[in-house]
Amino acid sequence: MEQQHHVSILKTLKFYDFRHLNFKNLNHNFATGFFHLESGFFIQFYHLNVYSMQLYNTLSAEQRAQLIEEAGQNRITLSFYQYAKIQDPQQFRNDLFLAWSKLDALGRTYVAHEGINAQMSIPAENLEAFRETLEAYDFMKGIRLNVAVEQDDLSFLKLTVKVRNKIVADGLDDATFDVTNKGIHLNAKEFNEMLNDPDVVLVDFRNHYESEVGHFTGAITPDVDTFRESLPIINEQLQDHKQNKKLLMYCTGGIRCEKASAYFKHQGFENVFQLEGGIIEYTRQVKAEGLESKFIGKNFVFDHRLGERITDDIIANCHQCGKPCDTHVNCANEGCHLLFIQCDECHEAMHGCCSNECLDIIQLTIEEQKVIRKGLQKGNLIFKKGKSDALKFKKERNVFEEVIPVKVATVTEIRKKKHERKILVGHGAHYFTKASVAQFTITNNEVKVGDEVLIAGPSTGEERFILEAFKVNGKDAQTAKTDDKITFAVPFRIRLSDKLYFIKKEN
Repeated sequence: MEQQHHVSILKTLKFYDFRHLNFKNLNHNFATGFFHLESGFFIQFYHLNVYSMQLYNTLSAEQRAQLIEEAGQNRITLSFYQYAKIQDPQQFRNDLFLAWSKLDALGRTYVAHEGINAQMSIPAENLEAFRETLEAYDFMKGIRLNVAVEQDDLSFLKLTVKVRNKIVADGLDDATFDVTNKGIHLNAKEFNEMLNDPDVVLVDFRNHYESEVGHFTGAITPDVDTFRESLPIINEQLQDHKQNKKLLMYCTGGIRCEKASAYFKHQGFENVFQLEGGIIEYTRQVKAEGLESKFIGKNFVFDHRLGERITDDIIANCHQCGKPCDTHVNCANEGCHLLFIQCDECHEAMHGCCSNECLDIIQLTIEEQKVIRKGLQKGNLIFKKGKSDALKFKKERNVFEEVIPVKVATVTEIRKKKHERKILVGHGAHYFTKASVAQFTITNNEVKVGDEVLIAGPSTGEERFILEAFKVNGKDAQTAKTDDKITFAVPFRIRLSDKLYFIKKEN
């Protein structure tokens, strides 16, 4: 390194504009060292301390999904929240991101001065270590983790931890009432018993697209797009029942009811109750204790799954043809991305789109699609979930009207999702051309005769088949384990870049 390319930071700091440098991408701590600038100069650093780990995602969703599939690990989807006084949310956010990154934790988390609200996907083997990162803080010791009813290894593909003004956008001025004066918490058994009380008014504090696919029998389900809209609506509708009725509320995981119950007590409601842990914890207790589920249908969730089945009741309809269906999808047109309900037949006919206009757009080249959607603000459209004028079948409903469910078993039109995981077991080693035989080296787990496998690669694409017979290290075998050389006949040529996956079916 030539002397003329060395510039002491002590001499040049006041002359050189450092604002264009992206310090968050530095991955080392510097005591004394040199940083190369695009101009060809090197700046000498003295006692410069920066984070030694990345505080932001470096992988795309597609790359992360591939890594998860290749790892073959079981992941657990869960959620939790806690109201607490956090002095420095930004530092709290950074500390969590660093700790969770080490555990391969993914998900969406909001932190604020008032607490934390998180939905996460954790490798099962790291669950206890993840809990320890929470209980390192006094206000999260013994915190309840709401484990999802249905699991999906790809529920989240990024780790996002954001600092917000509030952990739930409730639109309330907390200074005007006592947020700690909450309603009485009920477990599943107590909740079911209270539903038999004729003086109970049951309210669903979720949004219309959530309650549309599943809710408690007899609940008022406000036709709102956001949580903050439901508070004044319910307050107005129940003005005459503040003293003589019992207000019973629920939501997905309990967090919305924490603030809502305190708000309604402040508004003069004398008897306020809420479902402890929301629908997720209720379902766990119902299964564990053998209770009757008063919740029917699906529980909508804000991740890749878009819903988890609680009972076999279908209470919604396809928004395009009207057939019984409760499968949410996002429009395949990235410039729209509208969330709506679509059955298998409409999904196939419309190629996952909500309208003919979007269907025309997805047939254009990627470059042409980008030009069309450039600069468009689609957020408002997305969050008018299921209310687009483009949808042919979308009934206006009375929020007090009871819905007659249809059982899943009698509805053949419902999408039957295959629950399966690809587990990487080996890499291509050789292809015997004359014999049309592939050879793979088993690098992880094992495969057996009768297993369904997948060979995938850039040139090969994806080929599925059942392993009817194979040899291990040149001899007939029933099982191939780590470090074994496995050979079997294939009707196509494999490449060294090909990977062998075991297809694991899950209920």
